[in-house]
Amino acid sequence: MKKLLATVLLGGLVISCNTSDKNKGTSNDNSTETTEEIADKKSNLKSIESDQDLIATALMAAPKESRENTKVIGYNMAGEFVTLKEGDSEYIVLADDPKKNGFNAACYHKDLEPFMARGRTLRNEGKSSDEIFAIREAEVKSGKIKITPGSTLHIYYGPNTTFDPETSQVEGAKLRYVIYTPFATSKSIGLPETPSAPNHPWIMDPGTHRAHIMISPLENKVE
Repeated sequence: MKKLLATVLLGGLVISCNTSDKNKGTSNDNSTETTEEIADKKSNLKSIESDQDLIATALMAAPKESRENTKVIGYNMAGEFVTLKEGDSEYIVLADDPKKNGFNAACYHKDLEPFMARGRTLRNEGKSSDEIFAIREAEVKSGKIKITPGSTLHIYYGPNTTFDPETSQVEGAKLRYVIYTPFATSKSIGLPETPSAPNHPWIMDPGTHRAHIMISPLENKVE
């Protein structure tokens, strides 16, 4: 049922646009949604206004079967970095920052938490992206931080911060997958350094501690 609602909500406008011309001049327009119907569906969306909204939308980054037992961390509506939800699954979810434009939640394997936490600490210290990269590169090489090859990051992101309270899907959000393969190169794992086609994997940051396989976003496929 949730899948059906999400499909209707996210696909309604496209269906309307594609079919309107075909039905001009005919009396049988049952297959075409009216402007009022589309507006009514849009009106079901709500803004992220509470910590519970942050939790619900953030968990859309995690696999469906693991959401109930997954820990959620991040900034609450008061601007404090806290544990929003306890959990003991293999995942940790970083909720969207309500103070920033757009939506961005990330789910990652718990083995990546030292690496992720180190990045947050350095960022809070005012370090630049280049400085954070260099510091973590040295710490991974020295063994101070470990990245388990194959550890995966799921990024659920989009330009909007409204969501369907029935499904928790964020309007227009997509998923991108990152699979960490420290110090791998295109030659060592056989992937190109640029995507060959939509949704095809490729390797980014090759030869560094942050080498990872990127899988481009699927269009509105979250359940």
